[in-house]
Amino acid sequence: MESFIQHYGYLAILLGTFLEGETILVLSGFAAHRGYLHLPWVITAAFLGTLLGDQLFFYLGRRHSEYLLKRRPHWRLRLERTRRLIHSYRILLILGFRFLYGLRTITPFALGMSQVSWQLFLPLNILGAAIWAVCFGCAGYLFGHAVEIFLGDVKQYEYWLFSVLAGGGCIFWIIHRIRHKS
Repeated sequence: MESFIQHYGYLAILLGTFLEGETILVLSGFAAHRGYLHLPWVITAAFLGTLLGDQLFFYLGRRHSEYLLKRRPHWRLRLERTRRLIHSYRILLILGFRFLYGLRTITPFALGMSQVSWQLFLPLNILGAAIWAVCFGCAGYLFGHAVEIFLGDVKQYEYWLFSVLAGGGCIFWIIHRIRHKS
């Protein structure tokens, strides 16, 4: 496991945060605490992944929204809710949508469909991505520290801790997906 994390960890962070990311980033922060990765590089990879993913969804909303909405009609309800948020809280939403689970993908898409210019979105997206990457990366790192305080040497529990974090994230994601399909 150590070798896999050290060889593919930063790439996995970049790809994982491109799509969603909280679980990947907390796991990566924990891996950084354990010494398998370096926290500044974890945060950098997460920052780049989330920034690029959100810029792509903004672009898709701006240029290809009709095509994508035909293929994903279930997005329409969340788009309406997001549009109301854009109308009322434009700046705060751009800075903080990553912290609102379930709005991560749809918000930059909706912002791209709206009247928000890329000149406004890009710098706020950069700032929001940086804040998010630091918060969740450090949360994983601090989780590792807290576990070490309670369990002492966590080497013998590492596999289980990584599994519980990953499994918990997957279960949370599945529950979220099921709730939004009904």
